[in-house]
Amino acid sequence: MGKLVKVKMLMKMEQIIIRDANLKDLSTLQTVARQVFFETFAPYNTAENMQKYLEESFSEEKLAAELNHPDSFFYLAWDGDAAVGYLKLNTGKAQTEPQEAAALEIERIYVKSEYQGKKVGQLLYNKALEIAKERNNSFLWLGVWEENQRAINFYTKNGFVPFDTHQFKFGDEIQTDIMMKKRL
Repeated sequence: MGKLVKVKMLMKMEQIIIRDANLKDLSTLQTVARQVFFETFAPYNTAENMQKYLEESFSEEKLAAELNHPDSFFYLAWDGDAAVGYLKLNTGKAQTEPQEAAALEIERIYVKSEYQGKKVGQLLYNKALEIAKERNNSFLWLGVWEENQRAINFYTKNGFVPFDTHQFKFGDEIQTDIMMKKRL
């Protein structure tokens, strides 16, 4: 029975489709972003800081501006009709911190909790790698919260190494991201 369940799961994951996201996907993107951010970070932060961040960072206006930015690219992961995660990439002036012109930032790989550990994050990362190679980027980079060990392990497994840290304000707290990069 164990093998049968495993085979069924593998077949199910083969149905995950990654496609470009645009303004018509705004509501879906907002729902996934808020859900995944809350699932991932609520246990470690105050309710007030979480609420403020969710309202400000994933408002319709902010997400629409990000979707319309010519240097940002979004991709949604779909399991049938259900959006289960997304990827946000930045180049040029859209990058959250200045980098070389040949850099591609992975700002977000968000995957719903029930799909974590099922290779959806890997599929989204592979899409980022594909885009970086198509664009002839010399490296990928990202920032990951120092307390998010699962994400740090994922990026390390995919060849990223730490190169710096940066501070960010999250509500009334100052938190630290580890900046990681992968040369291509």
